[in-house]
Order: sequence, then C-alpha cells, then structure tokens
Amino acid sequence: MDVDLIFKIAAIGIIVAVLNQLLIRSGREEQAMMTTLAGLIVVLMMIITEISTLFDTIKSVFDL
Repeated sequence: MDVDLIFKIAAIGIIVAVLNQLLIRSGREEQAMMTTLAGLIVVLMMIITEISTLFDTIKSVFDL
C-alpha cells in the first residue's frame, strides 16, 4: 500500500475532526455531520480505487 495514501487519509481525518469540533461548538451540528459524511465519502472513494487495483492484480495473477 502506498504510504502517501495513508498520510492523505490521516490528514483528511484530522481536518474533518477539527472542522467537526469547530462547527459543534458554534452550534452547527447539522453542518458538522455533513462535514463528517463528506470526509468519509472522500476517504471511501480513495480506498475504492485501491481495492479495484488490488482485485485487478489478483485477477491477473490467477488468470481470471
């Protein structure tokens, strides 16, 4: 796995956590939830690409 991807995911997590806390403390719980969901979707999109590459590699290794 690419170490850069791990750092990118960690950075997104930190940014989302900070934004989430700022929004909650300013009374914007709905926006905080939307920020969390957006961060989750971004991370899932990044991981799905890697999983797709993994499955393609497995297919080629086993001639599927």
